[in-house]
Amino acid sequence: MIDYLRGTLTGIDHQYAVVEVHGVGYQVYCPNPYEFEKERDSVITIYTYQYVREDVIRLYGFRTKEKRSLFEKLLNVSGIGPKGALAILATGQPEHVIQAIEEEDEAFLVKFPGVGKKTARQIILDLKGKVDELPPGLFSQKEEQPKPHEKNAGNQDLDEAMEALKALGYVEKELKKVKPKLEQETLTTDAYIKKALQLMLNR
Repeated sequence: MIDYLRGTLTGIDHQYAVVEVHGVGYQVYCPNPYEFEKERDSVITIYTYQYVREDVIRLYGFRTKEKRSLFEKLLNVSGIGPKGALAILATGQPEHVIQAIEEEDEAFLVKFPGVGKKTARQIILDLKGKVDELPPGLFSQKEEQPKPHEKNAGNQDLDEAMEALKALGYVEKELKKVKPKLEQETLTTDAYIKKALQLMLNR
């Protein structure tokens, strides 16, 4: 089991970050790889979960052990796979997910891709009382306020954000609803992703 990687962030894709450790580049699948954008070419520490199945071996990575812990708890729910768990964590505000579970708010949970009423009910049944044990504020690294960002040709940052959201399972129909509002702002890719998720989840 690889507990964490400490190495240089050498690349970012819609689904993963590449962390180089002693000359080896590891693909680490993240809820939102673009949250690491400012640390490109810097040394980072990322807490990992190794997912092994007959047809796939992947590393999933998180900024904190607590986010990794919530990811693991979500994986234990019938009907939730790694992709679904990543989509839930991508909001950047897992405390809202914990609140929804504790309050049995199915309406909020079904907004995530791949989560229907049955799965939402299963999440509540399996995790209620097990996630509120995580200490309050454990997820909070202060969220930076989106800053004005220099617009580039064709707004590549927004395009990258749309691709990252598709990789999490959000469909074109959902994205088209929020895209006009996003086009009114000039943000980083990371900020576009967070803003889009706020608009779609609206909690």
